[in-house]
Amino acid sequence: MEPEVVVVLLTVGLLCIVGASLLSGAVRLAAPLLLVVVGSVVSFLPGVPLLEIEPEWVLIGILPPLLYASAVSMPTMSFRRELRSITGLSVVLVLVSALALGWFFSAVLDVSFAWGVALGAIVSPTDAVATAIARRVGVPGRVLTMLEGESLLNDATALVLLRSAVAAGAGSIALGGVALSFLWALGLAVVIGFAVGWLLLLARSRVADPTVSTVLSYAAPFLAAVPAEQLEASGLVAAVVAGMVTGYGAPRLLSPRARLSDTQNWKTVELVLESGIFLLMGLQLHGLLTHSTHGDGTLVLVSWVAGVGLLFTLLIRAGYVTTLIIGQRRRTKRFLGMEERRAAIQDYIEQRIADPHLELDPPQVDDHRPGGRGPRGPLRPWAARRAQQRQDRRRTLRAWSADRLEMFQTRLRRQRADLDYLLNQPLGPREGGLLVWAGMRGAVSLAAAQTLPSDTPSRAALVLVAYFLAGGSLLIQGASLPLVVGWLRRPDSPEDATAEADERARVIDLLHQVSERERTAEQGRPMKQLRLDVLAAQRAALLDARDDGVFNADVLSHALAVVDAAQIGLELRGGPDG
Repeated sequence: MEPEVVVVLLTVGLLCIVGASLLSGAVRLAAPLLLVVVGSVVSFLPGVPLLEIEPEWVLIGILPPLLYASAVSMPTMSFRRELRSITGLSVVLVLVSALALGWFFSAVLDVSFAWGVALGAIVSPTDAVATAIARRVGVPGRVLTMLEGESLLNDATALVLLRSAVAAGAGSIALGGVALSFLWALGLAVVIGFAVGWLLLLARSRVADPTVSTVLSYAAPFLAAVPAEQLEASGLVAAVVAGMVTGYGAPRLLSPRARLSDTQNWKTVELVLESGIFLLMGLQLHGLLTHSTHGDGTLVLVSWVAGVGLLFTLLIRAGYVTTLIIGQRRRTKRFLGMEERRAAIQDYIEQRIADPHLELDPPQVDDHRPGGRGPRGPLRPWAARRAQQRQDRRRTLRAWSADRLEMFQTRLRRQRADLDYLLNQPLGPREGGLLVWAGMRGAVSLAAAQTLPSDTPSRAALVLVAYFLAGGSLLIQGASLPLVVGWLRRPDSPEDATAEADERARVIDLLHQVSERERTAEQGRPMKQLRLDVLAAQRAALLDARDDGVFNADVLSHALAVVDAAQIGLELRGGPDG
């Protein structure tokens, strides 16, 4: 294709992205969905060539920076709190869905079970790009955290399972080999992503120019993903880990101007790539239908299989989310049952820190079962050993230094913050319904389907089923998601507004305390330097609060943005006194 034609097509694509973003509000359809529709219509226009995109361009060229950008903006404390749920959604649910769908696809498409599982693995993971639709329509924060965390990690499970299913379809592969491949793909990707994230942060902390620092950040997802893929690990997980490391460490290591430059430029990159992948998805429709016409299966059969497959994915997801909600309720009850013991230990530690020489007995907690069911009977051997271990830990509290006591106090404070998080943002049937309906498939499924070998039985039909299922999920679930959110989202109550106002007041009070302490610490500093030191101390206090999880992530992010803006404005003023 001539360079002039490529430039014209890219320009038209950018204009389509801008137009869809501007028109989405008027037509009440999310911009990504509008781009899929526009691309599908354009693909059938006379003179438009059949578009075929190499799947590696999507899996290596587009997805790593998109996942990296999402991971950078994800609150690390919220991710840690939901790690168990995210792991279940991104691993267990993908495996169950792929196996169940594999049985269905093998039965109706007349392919072997291995190839059915391959197609099931393709359409099982939710799409990280499609999750952007949920972010725009006001899905509650906890549900959004679980959706984003799931979509960031489930591609690794799906792609490893896809490779294993393809190998099984071509020959044979042992179950142990699948497990080892998954552990290798995940473990090595975490190591590479962690190393790349921290090394680039350290390098960028020595770069004064924010523009150069941002250019370095563009290399981060590829420096993590490409080596991981070469070593047969998950490049997508490596990019995600690098992004999470960057999001966690950047406020401490990078200047506010560098982080502001990152935010603005990455938002632009994210918009272009995110919208472009949906536009490309629509443009490929004509080519896929043309190839399917000359291949196996009919359009009616493929449409029927994709529709039933989408229904199966929703039913399986609904069943798993139900078990997840039950488990979360049990977890909350368990945290509440330990609250009395935690409070007693907290009080004991505070007294020891206040007066290290004060003789105190270790905290004695009423050893009754939660719920008022009376004292315990004779302990079994394993329970007796655990009780003895608890008593030994209590005795060691006397001999601990003040530093170790403060560390233990921090751990208790984080546990209390986790309990407040579970109580303030409960996971009930409403949230479960949103978690089910907002889990959409997207362009990743189409790209993964196109990696099937050319000698795959009924390959054209399998690829078209993946396209129809992913496209149907986007259009049906995505278009109706605002209505579902309106039906299922809990109405805002006066208590919620009061709690948010109280939390903002506590953040402001923390900033005032830090400011007063810093202003009285040293005298004789220039006014500008004093104000910069105050802002640095306030940022450190907010980041410590972030690590403890004592404030809402949105409230804390807003406070950090205010501190950054104040520092940038102060640094732009000349002279030592500003």
